[in-house]
Amino acid sequence: MLHMKPDTDGNEAPVQSIHNFELINQVQYLYLRSSSEPTDNSLRIIVEEASSSDARASSLSERSVTRYRPIESTEISRTFELYWKHYVAYLVTEECVGSCGKYDDEVYTGKLLRHYAKSHFLNHLARDTGGHMTALRHYKFICLNHLIDVASEEPPEIALVKG
Repeated sequence: MLHMKPDTDGNEAPVQSIHNFELINQVQYLYLRSSSEPTDNSLRIIVEEASSSDARASSLSERSVTRYRPIESTEISRTFELYWKHYVAYLVTEECVGSCGKYDDEVYTGKLLRHYAKSHFLNHLARDTGGHMTALRHYKFICLNHLIDVASEEPPEIALVKG
């Protein structure tokens, strides 16, 4: 039997998903590895841990940075799967263009996987959609290659699939 406990909003959530939410937020960096819709209106996202390393630190050229630390996934990097049985909306944005706005009026918990109480994405959905039976939840991945916003009525199932 899956054990349940209240999440940050006081709603029941699987204990393993809460633990994995915390694990994701402890990694240094994330890469989006895949996103898919296994069935209509369901969403599956795979993210992989990455970290900086001294393994290949060297000169890029005489006129530029002399030392760099590559950020990469390795054979020991953890991989996480997040699954929403039903989503309301999701948005995938290229990281460089998605990181240029002003977001100091948003309220969230988490670092690389955020859970928002107040956000521009939730405001947009409140204006432009309707018919939701319960309040929407907004989750956002801050990955090195993409930003992924997901709105749903229920939290995702989060599994550690490698690591």
